[in-house]
Amino acid sequence: MPIVAIVGRPNVGKSHLFNKLVGRRLSIVEDTPGVTRDRLYAECEWNGRAFSLVDTGGIEPRAGDDILVFMRDQARIAIDSADVVVLVCDLRTGVTAADADIAAMLRKSKKPVLLCVNKADNVGFAQSGVYEFYNLGLGDPIPVSALHGHGTGDLLDACVALFPQDSPEEDGAETIRVAIVGKPNVGKSSLLNNLLGEERVIVSERAGTTRDAVDGELTNEYGRFVFTDTAGMRKKSRVEDSIERYSVLRAVMAIERSDVCLVLLDARDGVTEQDTKIAGLAHDSGKPAVIVVNKWDLVEKDDKTLDRAAEEIRRDLAYMTYAPIVFISALTGLRVQKLFENIAHVKTQSERRITTGQLNEMLAEATSRVQPPTDRGKRLKVFYMTQAGIKPPHFVAFCNDAKLFHYSYRRYLENRIREVFGLDGTPIVMTVREKGEEAAQR
Repeated sequence: MPIVAIVGRPNVGKSHLFNKLVGRRLSIVEDTPGVTRDRLYAECEWNGRAFSLVDTGGIEPRAGDDILVFMRDQARIAIDSADVVVLVCDLRTGVTAADADIAAMLRKSKKPVLLCVNKADNVGFAQSGVYEFYNLGLGDPIPVSALHGHGTGDLLDACVALFPQDSPEEDGAETIRVAIVGKPNVGKSSLLNNLLGEERVIVSERAGTTRDAVDGELTNEYGRFVFTDTAGMRKKSRVEDSIERYSVLRAVMAIERSDVCLVLLDARDGVTEQDTKIAGLAHDSGKPAVIVVNKWDLVEKDDKTLDRAAEEIRRDLAYMTYAPIVFISALTGLRVQKLFENIAHVKTQSERRITTGQLNEMLAEATSRVQPPTDRGKRLKVFYMTQAGIKPPHFVAFCNDAKLFHYSYRRYLENRIREVFGLDGTPIVMTVREKGEEAAQR
């Protein structure tokens, strides 16, 4: 699809415009320069033409801070890959030296550039200040109000008119969406950069560097993947500013729209309380997961270190014993490529369907091995079991009395399902119903 990059100096309303064009609040909007740091992608459509819209961090041409330099480099990467570039300026402040520097950089790029003058909020009045922007030498300015939506249609019309005529067709391959989640500073951004083979997002020892949920796409022999690097999720008591609260919300949303979650742990810390809560979000959402233990290169090892670490993780994440564990180093690339195979496998397992006949053969064997529980002389009878859905696999057990279906026996049947049919890496949902009566879910 054609790519449209939104660029400009900090605090001119790029993220506000991005959200307005996308139609939902994907990019964080805050009256603080530097809130958007990485490239943020979203798919859009206008007049039947689909395209990718890219929001970038504010460009400060003369900045010397490491983060600001990286933001500038990220914007340049977005410009190089774009088919159309939209330079956003602020009508209220007029043309600044930074605007002129960015316009000069865009003219050298030889890319089609549209000049968008934001914050033109007064409808019906002549926007005399717009004419000043002709001095940038980028053609006719397009007045827009990202707040109210005025002029966005004209902007989109101008973008579509500049798209290449022959765009490549999709090959129909399924895309696997992968959310990379974890607490701050476990190496999520480093892992994404290693997976993609490029400096896609900012890597810094400073906690909280990643704020938006940032997507990166890759295709290899295992399939087509979209990886989402999310902000590190800290304890609620430590989330102090509104920007970080939005960032944590983005991470939760990334889990919800993902097909697979990579739950990152720091090999030096083991499983912390916050790790259990983050992994629980993936588990409760019914998402297949891979537990990724990063920074394994920094751990002193003997021939039993890996087995001991895996056993401790299984103990501390007892509700996720189904998830495979991969020990990696995002810095050196150790076993990083092995993740693709694991991701594809657990996604396939979450989509498996088991016939009713196979399930009931397993059920007959399981109930003969361990008799169903009794209460006051009344015994639980499990008549049959069937699969009701996938992602995650959802099984329905029909019985004589749902109150007798104790949690421990349900767990026993879930374990037998896994032993017989596999279902590695994916949670299982089991619903209990009384035959001939209303459903009673426990």
